[in-house]
Amino acid sequence: MDIIVLIKQVPDTGAAVSIAADGASIAAEGLKWVVNPYDEYAVEEALRINEAAGGGTVTVVSAGEARAAQAVRAALAMGADRGVLVNDPALSGADSLGVAKALAKAVSGMDFGLILAGSRAVDDEAGLVGPMVAQLLDIPHVSMATTVSLEGDSVLVEAATDGGTAVVRAPLPALVTAEKGLNEPRFASMMGIMKAKKKPLEEKDLSALGLSAEDVAAKSAVAAMSPPPARPPGKMISGDTPEQLAENLAAALADEAKVI
Repeated sequence: MDIIVLIKQVPDTGAAVSIAADGASIAAEGLKWVVNPYDEYAVEEALRINEAAGGGTVTVVSAGEARAAQAVRAALAMGADRGVLVNDPALSGADSLGVAKALAKAVSGMDFGLILAGSRAVDDEAGLVGPMVAQLLDIPHVSMATTVSLEGDSVLVEAATDGGTAVVRAPLPALVTAEKGLNEPRFASMMGIMKAKKKPLEEKDLSALGLSAEDVAAKSAVAAMSPPPARPPGKMISGDTPEQLAENLAAALADEAKVI
């Protein structure tokens, strides 16, 4: 099957992130950038589907700044066949809808039976781009998939919900967003990294897609960012014996923390 995977480049979750001088964005200088972890689930699932079927192509599509090519190459190193990057200065200020418009235009001329994406990105936790792309392409979508299986001309998805799991069937082509637990993404091998350098990666700007900066202009914006409140220091429980430690801990939980 021809599968498209939508990915985003995000700051490494282990990086120390600080707020930029404008108070409404993060300081990008010195940050390490990686493939959004939820998008890695989507790439892995696409590869597994085609490996089980014995054929098919996986095309990775991203939209953002020039550095996002690194994320596309990382997905190619995992095993994807080709990449497309929508690289345009206007996208630096775009919101979820603007990015979704660029991605939808980029994939609208491609052959595909399924689109996979991460359920959300770890930088903004919005979870909007995937469903928006599906809406713009006028195809069904299922969010937060924990299992994905193809059955004839439909896709069967188990999706995480607040109350448990929903089982949803949708006709193909469809868009499915991947949730944690769908699979365990593979590490790129040295051979995969070397092969990725030779795989096709096409870069397009908005004009090549028939879009303008106005088309992707943000309809919403972050007004301000603030760091989370500092955690109070922990308290060490002392005692000469295990029994005394347990007694002192119980007293602290009851009298100070008031949780028992």
